[in-house]
Amino acid sequence: MGEIEFLTKIRKLTFKIIMYIFLSSESERVVDDLEKEYTHLNHGIRAMAINIPGFVYHRARKARVNLVTTLQSVLDERRRKRRVEGKNYGRTKVMMNGLMEVEDESGRKLRDEEIIDILIMYLNAGHESSAHIVMWSVVLLQQHPEFLEKARKEQEEISKRIPPTQEGLTLKEYRQMEYLSNVTDETLHLISFSLMAFREARQDVEINGYIILKGWKVLLWFRSIHLDPEIYPDPKRFDPSRWKDFKPRPGTFLPFGRGGRFCPGNDLAKLEIAIFLHYFLLNYRLERVDPKAPTLYLPHTRPKDNCLARIRKLSSPSTA
Repeated sequence: MGEIEFLTKIRKLTFKIIMYIFLSSESERVVDDLEKEYTHLNHGIRAMAINIPGFVYHRARKARVNLVTTLQSVLDERRRKRRVEGKNYGRTKVMMNGLMEVEDESGRKLRDEEIIDILIMYLNAGHESSAHIVMWSVVLLQQHPEFLEKARKEQEEISKRIPPTQEGLTLKEYRQMEYLSNVTDETLHLISFSLMAFREARQDVEINGYIILKGWKVLLWFRSIHLDPEIYPDPKRFDPSRWKDFKPRPGTFLPFGRGGRFCPGNDLAKLEIAIFLHYFLLNYRLERVDPKAPTLYLPHTRPKDNCLARIRKLSSPSTA
């Protein structure tokens, strides 16, 4: 493929996955258009609220209108087919079907705008984190050959134990990826995909030695917690081995939030990351065009060139 933006390609891949989970076959015809609109929406989430043409926030608002229009057309088409083909249409276990059918204790169903709001929120959240952490995991491993080799050897051993009649990976293999799980946690610790969150104290509370009074609005700066040397010795050093038999104290490892705001896609994200890294480490190598490209931090931490690189196939790839 020549030179590609590695991050952009992975974002497209993870977006297709989450689209298929939510919409199934209907996603195929709209995935490219929706992915472009989600990119604009995502950049506007943390932008200054200047609703004037030419500003990121204004473009994000227009993107959301386009997203609503597209998802409404998918919803209308699914309902039309259900009327024509009967109640058996749409029994596939995808999220849109579930949202159309779910009822509360009074028998009330979700309105279309509620269904679309949920889809917009979860479609956006369901692919960004996975793509960014995959990219940074690959980049950081290749910057540290000793860790890369250890991760690759673990995957080779797992691959050798897969029965010849089995197609692909199962949860059994996923649960054997102990070192790769350490790599993922170390990447999440070092990169801090979600840099911050705003919260209002519902009661007096102590956070890392600070007293927050009831009613105060606070900014939780996750990155400062993750890079605290009292919690993580030499915190800016990439070292997956720090996670061996290590369980961080509550409130000191927050890549997916905490408490009632904990990300419901946590397990899916880690599963996607592990599967991608398994096959990539066994079969490919990343060669960045500019390893010293500047880093941007909003809306998420990423290289300015979106990790422009060439992908090389290894001479002796895995047969898994």
